Order: sequence, then C-alpha cells, then structure tokens
Amino acid sequence: MKNILIAALIILGVQVSSAKDAVQNISLSVTSKGFEPSEVKVKLGTHVVLKVTRKTDETCATEIQIKEKKIKEKLDKDKVVSIDLGTLKRGDIRFACGMDMVSGHIIAE
Repeated sequence: MKNILIAALIILGVQVSSAKDAVQNISLSVTSKGFEPSEVKVKLGTHVVLKVTRKTDETCATEIQIKEKKIKEKLDKDKVVSIDLGTLKRGDIRFACGMDMVSGHIIAE
C-alpha cells in the first residue's frame, strides 16, 4: 500500500510539474491599426511567449518594447519575432512601439 501511495504521489508530481511548465504562445500582429490583439488575458502563473509579426509598413511600430521586462526587439516586416516573457505574476504587462505611441497589454489573473 505504501509503495502504491508513493508511486501515486510521484505521478501526481510529474503531472503538476508538466502543467506548470506549459508555455502559452500568444500571436500578435502589427497592422495599420496597431497591435492586434491589443489586450490578451492569461492565467496567473502562465509561461508566456509572444510571437510578434509586423504585417505593414504603415506603422511606427517597427520595434516592440516591454519596459517592465527590459525588452526591446526590432520587428522586421513579415518576420516572426519570439519574445519569452517567462512565467507571469498577477498584473498588467504593457507592450508598446519604440516611440511609446502604439501599445497593448497582457493581463495575468
């Protein structure tokens, strides 16, 4: 009985670990309207990777900055840029163009 309980706890631990390590990829497009979507909600504790693609030249958003995470990445047209934000805590993570005029945010709750 003791061995069964230990085995069950080990299996449960592996399941909790794999769920906790799951990555949520979020696709963002930069269009003439700005970042789309401009608001994204994720579960608290989620590991988030942004996949950002600039689809137009009619925008000032030729780069993305996330001041809270000290991230600044160039956005070449029609190229996917992956930005690993890590595991998010409760709150609002703002992202914006390099001039801070076009923006959006991720809400972890």
